Amino acid sequence: MSERITTPFGFETTALEVVEGVDLSGRRAVVTGGASGIGVETVRALAAAGAEVTIAARDVEAGRRVAAELSAATGSEKILVAPLELTSQESVKAFARAWDGPLHLLVNNAGVMAPPLTRTPEGWELQFATNHFGHFTLTLGLFDALRAEGARVVNVSSAGHLSSPVVFDDIHYERREYDRWASYGQSKTANILFGVEAGARWASEGITMNALMPGGILTALQRHITQEELDERRRLRGGGRPLTFKTPEQGAATTLVLAVSPLVEGRSGLYFEDCNEALPHVAGGTSGLAAYAADPEAAAQLWKVSEETLKVQA
Repeated sequence: MSERITTPFGFETTALEVVEGVDLSGRRAVVTGGASGIGVETVRALAAAGAEVTIAARDVEAGRRVAAELSAATGSEKILVAPLELTSQESVKAFARAWDGPLHLLVNNAGVMAPPLTRTPEGWELQFATNHFGHFTLTLGLFDALRAEGARVVNVSSAGHLSSPVVFDDIHYERREYDRWASYGQSKTANILFGVEAGARWASEGITMNALMPGGILTALQRHITQEELDERRRLRGGGRPLTFKTPEQGAATTLVLAVSPLVEGRSGLYFEDCNEALPHVAGGTSGLAAYAADPEAAAQLWKVSEETLKVQA
């Protein structure tokens, strides 16, 4: 077992602090959901370090507004916008087909949290379809661009993965009662398992994939949650104590560690919290990596199910 990776950064570190002194000139990045929340701060930090960044956004006009604001703030003229609707497999495939040239960094950041039971036209449960299936198809569609020069893929997961493993017998809640938090949890577990299997399959391709928990951050991601529910989640996550929230700038920091730190070079299947590799989850705790999210057999099964369901391969 490799030694746990620790960095000089922590809970209060911001994304801009992580990239201070880092030169990403000549590097190209895609950030899904880059027009809101921690996605904006991820784009800001990458652009400030000199990368060309494409905001992949469902709302293209919002993406253009954010791109203009960030260009003015960073001085970068290399912040681009392209349409991407993760719930539409055709939209995802169109984005991948339109990409030209190498891609050095893919940040699978966009997501949906705890909506009422909603199904895509295919009948897939919305959270799994968005948070995992959309990003799976996108990443495999960009495979040739990613392996052209070696690349990093970063999946924004969550401590919410502690709520559920991937329930392969009924991923889409066709036979069991829908639980929106367990559903969110299994989609976030899938984000981590994706990197575990990618590490096994793509090591020789020079592509790495890791996942992270950004921290508790108040963003539009919580739009489906009432104030009462949010208060209860704070209480539970804080073990009965008030939960300390991060700013979006702090929330994006762990993403940037996995995106640029030399400490994770060549490593896949890791899960980071507060800018450091997470410890194993301890029963009763509210952090750490669940054993089922690091299970190579579950990771291989998830990949197989995803390929068969989506009819995509790299």
